[in-house]
Amino acid sequence: MNYDIPKEVKRIGKRLNEAGYDAHLVGGCVRDLLLGREPKDWDITTNAKPEEVQKLFSSFAGATEDKPATVYENDFGTVGIKTESEDPRLKVVEVTTYRIEGKYTDKRHPDEIKFAKTVEEDLARRDFTINALALDVVGKKSEIIDSFEGQDDLKDKIIRTVGNSEERFSEDALRLMRAVRFAVELDFQIEPSTRKAIEKLSGELEMIAKERIRDEFIKILNCPRAAQGIILLEELNLLRNVIPELREGINVGQNKHHIYTVFEHNVRALDYTAKQNYSTEVRLASLLHDVGKPKSKRGEGPDSTFYQHEYIGAKLATISLDRLHFPKEFSEKVAHLVRYHMFYYNTDEVSAAGVRRFLARVGPESVDELLQVREADRIGSGVPKAFPYKLRHLLFMIDKVKRDPISPKMLAVRGDDVMKILEVPPGPRVGWVLSVLLEEVLDEPKGNDKEKLEERVKELGSMSDNDLKKLAEKAKNRKDEFEDGVEEEIKEKHHVK
Repeated sequence: MNYDIPKEVKRIGKRLNEAGYDAHLVGGCVRDLLLGREPKDWDITTNAKPEEVQKLFSSFAGATEDKPATVYENDFGTVGIKTESEDPRLKVVEVTTYRIEGKYTDKRHPDEIKFAKTVEEDLARRDFTINALALDVVGKKSEIIDSFEGQDDLKDKIIRTVGNSEERFSEDALRLMRAVRFAVELDFQIEPSTRKAIEKLSGELEMIAKERIRDEFIKILNCPRAAQGIILLEELNLLRNVIPELREGINVGQNKHHIYTVFEHNVRALDYTAKQNYSTEVRLASLLHDVGKPKSKRGEGPDSTFYQHEYIGAKLATISLDRLHFPKEFSEKVAHLVRYHMFYYNTDEVSAAGVRRFLARVGPESVDELLQVREADRIGSGVPKAFPYKLRHLLFMIDKVKRDPISPKMLAVRGDDVMKILEVPPGPRVGWVLSVLLEEVLDEPKGNDKEKLEERVKELGSMSDNDLKKLAEKAKNRKDEFEDGVEEEIKEKHHVK
């Protein structure tokens, strides 16, 4: 059988062969070729030692002394070969010496690496049978090297460890999550003895660096079957070491407006965003949007309430993402979407000024993703229509007011102008004045006139610190109509005055 192997990879394999060394494609790229999928990366394994590989490719692809073609910065026998390819998957092809590994004291890295003599020895150290496959790079031998029946498992859609499952997972506890990731990525089932070993050793995931757990978790989230991944993590006792806050919603019933438990609703919301191929941030925000409900729940049955669960949820989302060492900007964005997912909009009740305040509060750059979270929330509740007329009308209103001033930067006067007019140095008074001006301009955009605002600055400047501060705080803390509506709607639903 002929396989579509890139010319850059074949060139590397050919050079190894011409120097008398083996060159086999190995792992995920072989698996993907057999499944008819496009490999995400290309890995070669060889009996050449790292220093031999470096020497052999010292002049590869136009390399110079200042710009070498190889990168060797690890202890695992892997040399990166720069190919000058335009394809990001092929810019650097990794060539790794056959190896066998010692004990894994830290449950992640082998205590020692020993080079092996054959590709079969190398395959024996790998995690799952479907990844323990090798193929001659240049195609001299078209048959797959398969010592562990990986091709049968591919046909049967099975995730099975190489050798003893408990030993494989004890060597590297991250494999516990990798099993789940491969299952959802490929739509495979985890073989019973492998599954049993995961459940038994699930606690060892605690020993893995949070960044590595995060990376596998992101890959699961970005699968089309992300929701099944979350369910599988829970079934295998792994979710408690990923996002334990999410588990608090298990078996937590909601009120008469919901047919699913909090956990089921969150997972269904994620499922919608995965099917729509929304961003990772939106997927996570949808998964966590109601994570604050268990702590905010009051009462039981059809009239139970979850007041301010969005505030609690935003805090819990921040805690969980910080624990997994997500970048700060990423965590803040997800928490922001969770915090504002409860916005209320009724075409007959919310004015243009309310829409401007909404934009000022959530940020124009977050509107599209916030609406996507709202879609997910609706579909996750069992509502058949993701984007009703109300939300389409909101988009119309946003488009209508998007050129109006909604932030201090858009005011016709700036902080420097305030300091000059009032003859004051930088300080709280400047901020207080700008807060009042913005609130007034949100009500009436036509008031964003430099001369008018300068006169208003003078008026505000005549006020005492105490009075000006109070006026500024009133402006800054004024609830926009969207949030007022949420509270009124909830009160009406539960017959509360």
